[in-house]
Amino acid sequence: MNLKSNLFTTFLILFTWITASSQSVYKNSDLEISKLEDHVWVVETTDKTTMYIIEGKDKAMLIDTGTKCEKLDEVIRQITKKPLYVVITHAHSDHDGNIRYFKEIYLHPADTVLLDKSYKGIIHFVKDGDVFDLGGKKIEVSHMPAHTPGSIVLLDKQAGICYSGDAFGSGQVWLQLRPYAPMKTYINSCKKMEKLMDEGITKIYCGHYPYVKKAYNKQYIVEMRQLAEALVNGTAPKATPHPQKVSIGSENPMMVTLGEATIVFDQEHIKF
Repeated sequence: MNLKSNLFTTFLILFTWITASSQSVYKNSDLEISKLEDHVWVVETTDKTTMYIIEGKDKAMLIDTGTKCEKLDEVIRQITKKPLYVVITHAHSDHDGNIRYFKEIYLHPADTVLLDKSYKGIIHFVKDGDVFDLGGKKIEVSHMPAHTPGSIVLLDKQAGICYSGDAFGSGQVWLQLRPYAPMKTYINSCKKMEKLMDEGITKIYCGHYPYVKKAYNKQYIVEMRQLAEALVNGTAPKATPHPQKVSIGSENPMMVTLGEATIVFDQEHIKF
């Protein structure tokens, strides 16, 4: 009887924790916001783009700004009233589409070539190793180029969390987009991420969370790196045409998969 009681209690605690960790706290016609971690919220838009809100004792951070979200600045204030850093992981429209609502943003300078030139606010440039102090919580910038020249990830080393934007995809990383990077650039970013995970990062929250509904682990990055190396060495599994074409990408993109990892690539720009 005691064993059954203990099992039930354990199940109840686990169920309560899972429910609380994914509890919806705000919703409108554009998006839904849910509690993800302690003082961390995930913003999932109806078109499956993603933002993250992190709150410290003194300041807060918004990672990316989604696509078409009306009055995003007011929406974020439903979650936190603290002074806000708005940090863009990379300058694609599904990640910086609402920067117009904010007077200042933070971005890696290598991505200014992709940034919407109509933005009239202040752009602060970040570099590898920069740290945002939110008060009791520090978020570090790490430059991870390939998807774009200025792709960054944001590290909460104390919590063991990485917010990766599209640097490593959301199951599928797009490396077929202009300006192209050689596959070696992506391999180096994967190796850098593996080292960070060896040093304490255990969770990667990706740039399109609605597709996966989970954090990735180190094995995902290892598979990405192994797949990229196989493409360079000519030993990758058979590639197939990718069904989706975008205006800033290759005309005939290909895709190849290993485990959970898929790379979309341009055959002409693997070793250039």
